[in-house]
Amino acid sequence: MIPPKPPSRPDRVSLWRYVRLFRADILSAQPARLYRAWMAEFKTPFFRSYLVNDPKIVRRVLNERPDDFPKSDRVSSGLRPLLGNSVFVTNGETWKRQRRIIDPAFEGGRLRDTYPAMWDAGQAAVARLSKLAGDDPVEIEAETSHAAADVIFRTLFSIPIEHEVARAVFDEFRAYQRTQPILNLAAFIPGPRWMPRLFRRETRRAAKEIRRLISSLTADRLKAIDAGTAPDDLATKIMTTRDPETGDLFDLEEMVDQVAIFFLAGHETSASALAWTLYLLALYPDWQEKIASEAAEVTDSFSTISKLRVTRDVFREALRLYPPVPMMVREATQTEEFRDRRVKKGAQVVLSPWHLHRQTRLWERPDAFDPARWTTTNGKQCMREAYMPFSAGPRVCTGAGFAMVEGVLLLALICRNFRIEPVPDRVPVPVAHLTVRSKEGIWLSIRPRAT
Repeated sequence: MIPPKPPSRPDRVSLWRYVRLFRADILSAQPARLYRAWMAEFKTPFFRSYLVNDPKIVRRVLNERPDDFPKSDRVSSGLRPLLGNSVFVTNGETWKRQRRIIDPAFEGGRLRDTYPAMWDAGQAAVARLSKLAGDDPVEIEAETSHAAADVIFRTLFSIPIEHEVARAVFDEFRAYQRTQPILNLAAFIPGPRWMPRLFRRETRRAAKEIRRLISSLTADRLKAIDAGTAPDDLATKIMTTRDPETGDLFDLEEMVDQVAIFFLAGHETSASALAWTLYLLALYPDWQEKIASEAAEVTDSFSTISKLRVTRDVFREALRLYPPVPMMVREATQTEEFRDRRVKKGAQVVLSPWHLHRQTRLWERPDAFDPARWTTTNGKQCMREAYMPFSAGPRVCTGAGFAMVEGVLLLALICRNFRIEPVPDRVPVPVAHLTVRSKEGIWLSIRPRAT
C-alpha cells in the first residue's frame, strides 16, 4: 500500500490555468517530471523561477551562500498582515540580529526546561481524545491543531489552551487559515515594496485580532519581567535576551512579530506533521504497535525521550513523505549558473522538500512508507543530502529540535493509549496552503487500548 499523493498536472498548461491550480493547491499544480528532474525552469511574463532538486545546488543556496539567496518577498508578502517583520520574512542584518536573540531560547538545555510543559499538553491531548474515542470517526487534524496550540502556549507563555486569550488566538487563527491563500496574486507582479498587496477583508481582520491578543499577552509579560514575577518560559527567555553584538532587546512590537511566527510555525507545522503521522500509523498497524510497546518507557522525565528510537524514525519518515512546508522560495541577487544554465539576477529559486524527499534518482522506493530506511546506507546518505523538512543551513528552523521532541512525545502518548484505524472510503488528499494538509480532513477511528 502506497500512502496518498496528489495527482500531478499535465506537462503543459496555460499561465492562467497554472495560476488557478497554484492558488487551489501548489502540489497538484506541478508536473510529474519534477519528481525526477534535477532542475526545472518555469517562465511567466512577470518573473522566471527554477525548481531545484540537485543536492549540490540546494547546498549552495542554503548552506554555502545563503546571503546571496535571500528569502523571496513574493511568498512572504502574503503573510505580512499577520507576521509583520518577524524572523520568518526578514533577510540580511535584520534577520541575523533576530536570530542572535531568538536562538538561545531553543538551545539543547532549554528543551529539557520546556519538556514538563510538553508533557502536560500531551496528557491534556490524551484526555480530550479519550472523550472522542469510540465508534464515530474523529477528524484528527482538528485534534492535532488543538494539541500543538496547547504546546505552544504552555511552553511560550505558561498558559494552557483553555486560557481565555490562548483560546481566542487559536480560534482566530483557524479563521485566518480559512481565508489565507498560499500566494497573494499581487506578488506575481513586480513592483516597488510600497505597491499595495490585496488581502481579503476576513484575512486582515483575523490577522489584526490575533496581533491584538498577542500584544496583550506580551505586554503583560513585560510587566511581570519588570516586577520580577515572570515564569521561566520561552517568552521570558526571548524577551530578556540581549543581542550579544548591540546589547538591544526586542521591543513590544518586535516581540509580537516573533510570537506570531512562533505560533504559525510551531502550531501549524506541528499539527500537520502529527496528523499525517497518525494517518500513516493507521495504515501500517505493525509500526503503530512498535510505538505503543516502546512508549511504555516514556515518563515525565526528559531522559526517556532518547529511548523512543522507533517513534523518532516513524516521525522522521512522515516528515519525509508529508513535509509541513512543501516549498521554499529564494531569490538570486546576482547572475548564477545552475547545471550549465544561466540564472539571471532576480530569478526565483524554488527549493521543494516535497519533491526532493521523493526524488526518484535519490531515494529507494521514494513513495513508500518505510521508517526502517533510516538504518540503511541509502537512507543515511539521503538524510545528509536530500532531507530538509526544517530547511537547512543558517536559516534552518530554530525550533527544529523542539518540534522533534514534541512530535515524538505526542505520538508516543497517543499510541500508548489508543488504537488508530483508517476510515474506509475516506482517503485524505494532500493539498498545500499554509502547510500540507488534507483537502477534506483526516478521519480516523480511535479506540482505547485495553489496560
